[in-house]
Amino acid sequence: MGTAKALNHIGIAVVSIAEQREFYETVLGAEFEGVEEVADQKVRVGFFRIGEVRLELLEPTTDESTVAKFIEKRGEGLHHVAYTVENLPARIAELREKGLRMIDESPRKGAHGMDIAFLHPRSSNGVLTELCEPGAHTPA
Repeated sequence: MGTAKALNHIGIAVVSIAEQREFYETVLGAEFEGVEEVADQKVRVGFFRIGEVRLELLEPTTDESTVAKFIEKRGEGLHHVAYTVENLPARIAELREKGLRMIDESPRKGAHGMDIAFLHPRSSNGVLTELCEPGAHTPA
């Protein structure tokens, strides 16, 4: 079975990227890298880097967003942990064969042009887990 190659990012659900930005930059010293809208996921993503780790602040763009529903139910905070993998379609098939429940049965496009798929938290010890496969033009 394939293994995770690296921690890719940590996703944090927020009501407003703009309102959180100062904390991440001034208190934590994170480097702001910009914002991208991922329309099909109904979120804006604010990218911050601390050393080798990227933090992604997830701001819902509509009340129908899964992130908006997450915030409504649990409040702002840790949303998911993402890992870099190779050959994402094969990883999904391997995990399903092992009986793990997937939210995504096939890869879909995420921020930075990455292919992504989520494992259901019930199959990953209560942590929403994202698998990411960077494409040829994806920033590191």
